Amino acid sequence: MKLDNVKLKKIKGDASFRNFYRKKNAKKNSIIVFSKKEKEKNLLIYDAVNKILIRNKILAPKLISENYKEDFIEIQDFGKDTIYKLLKKYPMNKINLYRKSIDLLNKIQKIRNFKSKNFKGKIYKIPNYDHDKLYSEAKLFTDWYTKKFVSKKVLKKLNLSIHQQIKFLLSNLKLKNKVFVHRDFHVSNLMKHKNQLAIIDSQDAVIGNEAYDLASLIDDVRFISNNKLKEKIFNYYIGSKKKSFNKIDFLNDFEIFSVLRNMKIIGIFTRLAKRDKKKIYLNLIPYAWRLIELRMKKNKKFKILKNIFDIYFPKKIRNLK
Repeated sequence: MKLDNVKLKKIKGDASFRNFYRKKNAKKNSIIVFSKKEKEKNLLIYDAVNKILIRNKILAPKLISENYKEDFIEIQDFGKDTIYKLLKKYPMNKINLYRKSIDLLNKIQKIRNFKSKNFKGKIYKIPNYDHDKLYSEAKLFTDWYTKKFVSKKVLKKLNLSIHQQIKFLLSNLKLKNKVFVHRDFHVSNLMKHKNQLAIIDSQDAVIGNEAYDLASLIDDVRFISNNKLKEKIFNYYIGSKKKSFNKIDFLNDFEIFSVLRNMKIIGIFTRLAKRDKKKIYLNLIPYAWRLIELRMKKNKKFKILKNIFDIYFPKKIRNLK
């Protein structure tokens, strides 16, 4: 496929190294995904993961054509109705939209075959979300954020203390890695298409803990929701499970993942501002801090980490843009 004389309209992108364009067609529009950096993940792996989802009757973008040599693929267009937009447009319908999102998550978590072939015919197996990977992600908080507010004199000791607490929290996870984890299962990556929910942006999928994606959905830094709604969504998920489901262990892991994920997000957004000059993401950091505070509040496992944060990152700093 070539794009000579083809009408393309640039679409607002995300925090990745990809560019998206809508290809106008008389019969059906499509999306062109360009990626030079992290090309394998954003094109080849994305296609392979989407095939796993589609095989399990989950709506994900089908590949229409590819030109890997020229750094792009053409995929199915699900339109413009993200669940994020619908939540903003129809606030009275929030709980229903979230319930449908949970129903989709349950369907995704039933996937058991984690292999597929990409468009080059090579088999891809979704990797395991091990503690090393989770640790390196949470550590982005100390790689990028702490040095903004802490002097060099105390930085090394502070970072070491935070690293110890990250490892401590990971050692306290209860559930096994056994389900498909999207890793960015939030309302900006869920779309309404022909009265169904579709999922996009699945290239980072892993085999992991079933609490992770629920933490992504409920404690989503991009969409501010009140605690009452968060509790309703959480309880709807719990209510969808069998009686043998261990709610205590699940809540334990949910809170740990929420805290570690939002620490990672603070690190990533700081990096985006400093390295990539995308300073708009700094506006989301105060809410990420609020989510961390919410989950640490009643759980003794966070006592030391909470104390560290309260000393070195008081409320004045947490609300800084």
